[in-house]
Amino acid sequence: MSQAPDMPRTLTPSRVIARFAVRLALLVGFAAFGSIGFGRSLAVLLWMSIILCALAGLVRREPLFGAALNHWDEGVAFGALFALAHIVDDVA
Repeated sequence: MSQAPDMPRTLTPSRVIARFAVRLALLVGFAAFGSIGFGRSLAVLLWMSIILCALAGLVRREPLFGAALNHWDEGVAFGALFALAHIVDDVA
């Protein structure tokens, strides 16, 4: 089944935020069952998500500073959460 050629390549901001929320919920769920502790597991999973978002942005050739939300913005959000989780894990 082929897609119509006039389909937009960008998603609506609400869909990107929903995708981010679902991915974050999955990461928190997997980190809860990590054997190395919740904080360290979450930090590792967030680091992996940063790399995967960057790869998805490269493969899809999304603009780095585009007007619409994309995988690059999602990777930056995961990066901010990684920094927060890393700081909280070090303090605790």
